[in-house]
Amino acid sequence: MRLAHKRNVQNKLQKRMKAFVVNQTLKQSSETKMQASVSSGQPKVAKIVNENLTPKQAQVLEIVAQHADGINPKSIGLEAGQEEAKAASWATGALKKLLEDNLVEKVQLAGNKVLYKRA
Repeated sequence: MRLAHKRNVQNKLQKRMKAFVVNQTLKQSSETKMQASVSSGQPKVAKIVNENLTPKQAQVLEIVAQHADGINPKSIGLEAGQEEAKAASWATGALKKLLEDNLVEKVQLAGNKVLYKRA
């Protein structure tokens, strides 16, 4: 394996681990603090979460948050300005990461239809 490639892989892994550690500390600190008003506390949490996400993930999260009743991956991609043929696959990568971080939840409908909602 080339040394440059090995160095790049290690750097990517370290970035993921740093983001994971930051996410864990944010979750723990937010669970311990009790907020009096939900409406004033929610934008602060959204800004902190968006700092740990890539721009694409933040964009997908904003689109999902706008649709309280749920939205499918193709609609997310189309709303983000992607071509119709690539829209669903474009959004799927970001949605997987957001599902792992419990920022969105997946709702399975009849057959293979899926909606994503803000957690």
